[in-house]
Amino acid sequence: MKMTRIIPLPTHDEPNEPYTIDSPARRRFVRDTSAVLLSTAVGPSMSYAAAAIEPAGSLVDVSQVHEVSLFEAARAINTNRLTSERYTELLLERTHKFASLNAFITVDDDKALSAARAADKARLAGKRRALPGLPIGVKDSYLTMDLPTSFGTAVARDFKPATDARVVTAMKDAGCIVLGKNNLVEMSYGLTGLNGHYGQAKNPYNVLHITGGSSCGGAASVAARLVPAALGGDTVGSIRVPAALCGVVGFKPTPGRWSGSGVAPISNTLDTTGPIARRVSDCDLLDSIATGNYSSPQRLPASLRGTRLAVARHYYLDGADAEVEKVFNDTISKLKDAGASVVEVDLGTDFGPMVEEANWALFFHDTQPDVTAFLRDQNIPLTFEEIYDGLEPHIKARWQRFVLTTGAGYTRDGAYNDALFRRRPEVRRRFDSQVFSRADAIVFPTTLCAAPAIAEQWQYTVAGRTVNDVFLSRNTYPASFAGLPGISIPMGLTQNGLPLGLELDASSGSDKALLTLARRVEQVIGFVRPPSVSA
Repeated sequence: MKMTRIIPLPTHDEPNEPYTIDSPARRRFVRDTSAVLLSTAVGPSMSYAAAAIEPAGSLVDVSQVHEVSLFEAARAINTNRLTSERYTELLLERTHKFASLNAFITVDDDKALSAARAADKARLAGKRRALPGLPIGVKDSYLTMDLPTSFGTAVARDFKPATDARVVTAMKDAGCIVLGKNNLVEMSYGLTGLNGHYGQAKNPYNVLHITGGSSCGGAASVAARLVPAALGGDTVGSIRVPAALCGVVGFKPTPGRWSGSGVAPISNTLDTTGPIARRVSDCDLLDSIATGNYSSPQRLPASLRGTRLAVARHYYLDGADAEVEKVFNDTISKLKDAGASVVEVDLGTDFGPMVEEANWALFFHDTQPDVTAFLRDQNIPLTFEEIYDGLEPHIKARWQRFVLTTGAGYTRDGAYNDALFRRRPEVRRRFDSQVFSRADAIVFPTTLCAAPAIAEQWQYTVAGRTVNDVFLSRNTYPASFAGLPGISIPMGLTQNGLPLGLELDASSGSDKALLTLARRVEQVIGFVRPPSVSA
């Protein structure tokens, strides 16, 4: 991790009151800062008269301010109860303290603090923004002009882009600053969080277990309270899987809703960028920034009355760990008790084999041409061959077998076209006819097991069956293949204290409705306890 000098923090003499989801400290913070943004439209830039700025006399207790959500931090800063510089200092301190989580590849303290000071200066001059100097993490597959972009490779370690990815530009325009570049599986090609060049990302709930991937650093940094949110990428589950395993929220938008310009691809057919945060409302806020569809946050009803949810047990629970199935069933009972109508659906006995074969056909076939075009179009001084030659062995072996046109497992054009033009429309038809004609969303466990141990990440046992790392994406890749939006929210912890995720998928293009539904479900389920990080 590249680090520069961090400014020493002043001592804090107030009592260190526990600051958890339901603690008095957090309730006071939320109560005291809640009024402003609920009555203010969210936009990339919000101008206020200087007289409307509150005096900085009622400061928040910052001893545990890392626990607040992105939305709460924005309120605190926009009401002069917290400065961006102080908030950034505190998060940098935690980032150093928990550096062995390997959540970041690059952090430049001086640049982050300079950007925070500039944000504070602009705010005091009367310029308000939706994300007023708020630090976030950015997956190191995104181009960033202020920080190197490695794509998780060794060969691009010192590459400094001339521009930002389009989503990064949108976030900066809204006032956000990039605290650092998050670790990822090399070229986003894996689900465990291992990067042989920059280290194994570790799960903040138990550092002997994986984070999931490929957006491993983003999920770890949000879970460990190093940043309130992060930008990731999802091809077959690379946002949702690590979010589920790390006890945070991960949102995969409908493909094309978020720009992928300036982000290294795997498959332009399946890829999408998206956010990781600790609250659905934060993902909703970031979605509004990324898409330019700004709106005021709405108060939601406390019940799920009128909500229709589908469950397809014959696919999404096949092979599930017994504890995962129990937590899921308990969650469904909670949702029913809150007024939701739950309908059982059947996607067909051939659904699983059809989706699996066709999904991976698109995934592997697209990689070489899409990466080659990205390097050329973004003027990156590397070739596909140079990246391939520098890959760590286990990823190189997969590329050699499945990605290279000479590989034994390479998908030929006939199989690719069959997957794209016959099987994909059929899967979409089944979702529409069996699920979305009868329900607002389909719900299921994001993963069929909790995070495997790092020592067993390539092969482990679930429900008496030996599986490999790809098993983690079994429930997430159907939405990717069909082009559906999906969101994973925490639904509980195992007896060993590892998080489990609940995924909700909705029809293509219904992202806002899905986010609203997920917020309502989140209210019913509640929140998992924060991790006791001991890296």
